[in-house]
Amino acid sequence: MMQALKGSLVALVTPMEESGEVDYESLGKLIDWHINHGTNGIVSVGTTGESATLDVDEHLEVIKHTVEHVNSRVPVIAGTGANSTSEAIELTQESKQNGADFALIVTPYYNKPTQKGLISHYTKLANEVDIPQILYNVPSRTACDILPETVEILSTHNNIVGIKEAVDSKERIDDLITISSNNQNFQLFSGDDPSFIKMIQKGGDGVISVAANVVPSKISEICKLVEEKKHDEATFIDNTLSNLYDLLFIESNPIPVKWMLFKMNLIKNSIRLPLEELDEIYQEDIINEMLKLELI
Repeated sequence: MMQALKGSLVALVTPMEESGEVDYESLGKLIDWHINHGTNGIVSVGTTGESATLDVDEHLEVIKHTVEHVNSRVPVIAGTGANSTSEAIELTQESKQNGADFALIVTPYYNKPTQKGLISHYTKLANEVDIPQILYNVPSRTACDILPETVEILSTHNNIVGIKEAVDSKERIDDLITISSNNQNFQLFSGDDPSFIKMIQKGGDGVISVAANVVPSKISEICKLVEEKKHDEATFIDNTLSNLYDLLFIESNPIPVKWMLFKMNLIKNSIRLPLEELDEIYQEDIINEMLKLELI
């Protein structure tokens, strides 16, 4: 039976050895730490998991290892998007065989498909792989924006069950809330930490969060409080994290979040080129914020 998706879903980093190899021991410890701190689902090898620099074998091995270690305690959402439709199909099929509960499929980056092309791409994926699929829109990274009218068409497919939307636009969110309200089988997840509380207060189902990597219990608590209609308490916690949200994107994600997790002794200090370790000019500000939040 499919596990329900709701609340705080972490866009999990991929821990690495200093050599650049995947650090599976740290990955297992991170997963346990998240589950113990209230994270409601694990997104494996999304943007934050450095999907762009893992080769296909590594990509699938990280997902497989994550599924096995999670052992059905929470849902696992595999990042399986690509800018080649055939590669996205292969990643999605293999992830399904490896036991992932959902696939998160980013819009094809770099080749800039039209809305018609997006409909064809996602429909082909949904027809060919029988796994619940979540669209992922992050035009700031992909140079491709899937519009609400396109989402509405795709939302009628049985295997397309939601969208992660990273555009912080009131009009955009209102349109997607309407689509989700009209189709109970289509869920809406925020992909933007600074504005996620606004989306879930309007009726969104949760957040796929970078910040949850370092403050899992707080992101989970915000989601829970909103669900309980305790909006003032939720907003208070969210406000305490506003500086953290900014600092997490002071350089390209996942540079800051991996450096924070290294300072928390949860992973080694390793990230793959072309990304490099957090610039020294930002380190003091981040350390001060982490001390304030009692993360170190």
